[in-house]
Amino acid sequence: MFKKFSSDEVSSQNQVKASVQRKIRQSIADEYPGLEAALDDLLPKKSPLIVVKCQNHLNMVVVNNVPLFFNIRDGPYMPTLRLLHQYPSIMKKLQVDRGAIKFVLAGANIMCPGLTSPGGALDDEVDAETPVAIMAEGKQHALAIGFTKMSAKDIKTINKGIGVDNMHYLNDGLWKGTKLRTPASLVGLVIKCYEQINVPCAVYDIR
Repeated sequence: MFKKFSSDEVSSQNQVKASVQRKIRQSIADEYPGLEAALDDLLPKKSPLIVVKCQNHLNMVVVNNVPLFFNIRDGPYMPTLRLLHQYPSIMKKLQVDRGAIKFVLAGANIMCPGLTSPGGALDDEVDAETPVAIMAEGKQHALAIGFTKMSAKDIKTINKGIGVDNMHYLNDGLWKGTKLRTPASLVGLVIKCYEQINVPCAVYDIR
């Protein structure tokens, strides 16, 4: 989704009215109860909440020039990887084996065998169409945000084909936000993601 993402894909950005802001905030609180204590800092009620609309029905939630969440159409909100690294326990996790890392970091979707092999790990409570953190064998930080195409139990049983869509991964266009060719109206949109969300970059050795 963000493999070649750039500001050219941004079609509009709008400050939403208070009622819409409350609805977005409540949706995020319902989806990520582990963020409840931090919501006042992440989504301050007195700070403007901007919804940036992009191509392919992509929406991004931006506060104080920092992209925090995204979704497709009216689907569930997913955190950016930088936010997830700051609050690593907010999402359910699936783990790929070491051999799948280079493919995930190239933008490939996650295949079932990469999750069911000895180096992979599944959470049987994960249903289909659920946002998940994609972890990797032997690594501390999530390398991607995924959206399951089937439940974890079906991934284990079927064990072929795509199990999880790769929505956002390390070093994709959103992660490398400072390289966007940003028009004046969007200056700082993603750049400040680096400045204000101060988390260590997860380093992956794909050899």
